[in-house]
Amino acid sequence: MSDPTPRLIYRRPKQADLPTVFAIFSDPQTNQFNPAGPMTDIAQAEALLDRWLQHWTTHGYGWWAISSPQAPEKILGFAGIAAHDYLGKPVINLGYRFAVEAWGHGYATEAAQTALTHAFEHLGLAEVFGLVRPDHIASIRVLEKIGMQRFGDLDDVPGKAPSLVFRIQTHDA
Repeated sequence: MSDPTPRLIYRRPKQADLPTVFAIFSDPQTNQFNPAGPMTDIAQAEALLDRWLQHWTTHGYGWWAISSPQAPEKILGFAGIAAHDYLGKPVINLGYRFAVEAWGHGYATEAAQTALTHAFEHLGLAEVFGLVRPDHIASIRVLEKIGMQRFGDLDDVPGKAPSLVFRIQTHDA
């Protein structure tokens, strides 16, 4: 688990986070660039939370629930790294999703940078990928700000433009 930054607290998700997972992942605004669209029922959020918790059990890391020191009980969003399968192989994927009221404060950039630091310095991973829709300019900027570079495309959404694949490697990789 990561040390808290001055602005954000990171912790492993727990079952009690289910309503917040659903609130954030069912919001049409937070899913504007998600080809699957927003979640439509609590069972979808429960399945996602279960995958996160299983990932933590299996790998010892995963997505965090993120809050501020001023209101540690109020989750601003979720972010982290997790094993994922694309490009025809297993990769470590960076992801983040914040509540609309948390947008515009640099939280995604800060959380993404914290996830990379955790991946490289604490877990000893060699590379991390990020997958983003080509029209999601804000998310592309986050990936670029943290030093990720365009690596390729992934034709993952039938009938739509390919997603952009970003990658960053440790300096000694």
